[in-house]
Amino acid sequence: MDKPQTSQGQPSPNGNNCLSYKALFYMTMLSLQFGVQPIVTQKFMSKKIIMSTVIFTQEVLKLIIGVVGISLGKTRWADVTSGWTIMSWLRLSLVPATIYFVQNMCSLLAYQNLDAITYNVLNQTKTLSAALCCYILMRKKQSWYQMLALLLLFIAALVMEKVLPINMLLPSCDNSTNTIVSNLSPRHLYRGVLPIMVASFLSGLAGAITQISLQVGNRDALLFTVELCAASILIILASFLYSEDGSQIRERGFFDEWTLGTLVPILTNSAGGILVGLVIKHAGTVRKGFALIFGIALTGMVQSHNEKKALSKEKVIGGVLAALSLWIHATYPYVEQKSASLSHAGDSNDRRGGKKARKED
Repeated sequence: MDKPQTSQGQPSPNGNNCLSYKALFYMTMLSLQFGVQPIVTQKFMSKKIIMSTVIFTQEVLKLIIGVVGISLGKTRWADVTSGWTIMSWLRLSLVPATIYFVQNMCSLLAYQNLDAITYNVLNQTKTLSAALCCYILMRKKQSWYQMLALLLLFIAALVMEKVLPINMLLPSCDNSTNTIVSNLSPRHLYRGVLPIMVASFLSGLAGAITQISLQVGNRDALLFTVELCAASILIILASFLYSEDGSQIRERGFFDEWTLGTLVPILTNSAGGILVGLVIKHAGTVRKGFALIFGIALTGMVQSHNEKKALSKEKVIGGVLAALSLWIHATYPYVEQKSASLSHAGDSNDRRGGKKARKED
């Protein structure tokens, strides 16, 4: 009898397809981190803070975590760094590190100018950009269900920002509003919506480039994290010489507008990257999608509680569409047709082989 399979096609360690307590714990923690990240950023980080100082500190913290992870791991440093050169580091890490730097700047700007649930839903457009970039760079195809999910995700973003009126999706008795109008203020648009859309696209682009780099360079995952952080730190230090943030640091000091609470969103953001890896390891990519869905729901509930008011219809419908699209995209992946053909051919060969064996008998 075949062993029961997990969502990734591997036998479940427990002999069944149920989630272990460890997997459930990591999924819960990822949902919490994903849900509260925009909220803690707005609560503990001043809008006047120099954003480059936050990104620099995050990269240093991630580098330390990566070094500690390798040091405590089963693989020796000599084996992890076998074949490593400065040129290979620059070739594989410099471009994605630059993209991640710009993405982080855009994300922090959006954090400060969007409410939490709007940020999280708009941030899910990175699924669309990731699919597009993976197809362009790696020819990784999407199933019809996944393309439908990406369309739903785009519609969710439009509904959340009231670019697409709900009346077009759910006609009501009041037909006074028949035109598409947007009530976006210039600040909300240029310092909130556009930055998170740019950050989402860059996230997909950097993810595709990183995946190629890991495959071609055959890098250890933690080592590649350390390489990315080191490259990012150098880029940020170089930017301090000429950028506006650098001038602000020289005038105001590195830790101007910092408080002890500023470390909270920095720590939670760093922990999120670790939790994603743990969820994929113990629960699989499909289950990670469910964790993010619960994170969106958590954001809405916390925001509604803090503001002492019910969520708007746009946020509720947009959140439901985003959750549905993530579930569809994670549940119905693309299946190569060649695999099915080869399997069918193999079955035919087995039948012919069986008939031949019976004739020989």
